[in-house]
Amino acid sequence: MFTYHDTQTAPEESQPLLEQSQQGFGMVPNLHKVLAEAPATYEAYNTVFGLFMKNTTLSPLEQQVVFMTANYENNCHYCVPGHTWMMHAGKMPEDVIEALREGTEIPDAKLQALHDYTKQLLDNRGHIGDDRLQEFLDAGYNKRQALEVLTGLASKLISNFTNALAHTKPDQAFQKYAWTHPSER
Repeated sequence: MFTYHDTQTAPEESQPLLEQSQQGFGMVPNLHKVLAEAPATYEAYNTVFGLFMKNTTLSPLEQQVVFMTANYENNCHYCVPGHTWMMHAGKMPEDVIEALREGTEIPDAKLQALHDYTKQLLDNRGHIGDDRLQEFLDAGYNKRQALEVLTGLASKLISNFTNALAHTKPDQAFQKYAWTHPSER
């Protein structure tokens, strides 16, 4: 139903965004080709994703825990393989990657606390209560990071929901990490 745009078919406002994606990734991910349909949404996604990746105090591994928690909970058939690919490229721990893909416990207590906090935010639409927030803080995170997680979730709302609507096909680079939610196996 959705078009996989390129610089010839995309709205004019999306053309520079597609070129930026090409430069940044060495390809234009299918998600970006779909987002090109709506320039404001594409730009919002790029901006929020970039802010989370470059301007937060969470480590790259912690950022991926937030992303993958949302990907799993939102059953994103596109983003789980995509972020698995990113995590492998970043040489992140295989046991953490596997736990995030399978919905099992992460073998690192602090990362598990980040995962739990992120999942609670999603499950409760942000209304987690002071006790759950305090558990996150007691695990070694701070109030700034409690809010930074929301930036990661904002980018995931756009990408996960876009992929659900568009049934976005995983890119060739991600296909070896194809994923089906455990509840659907």
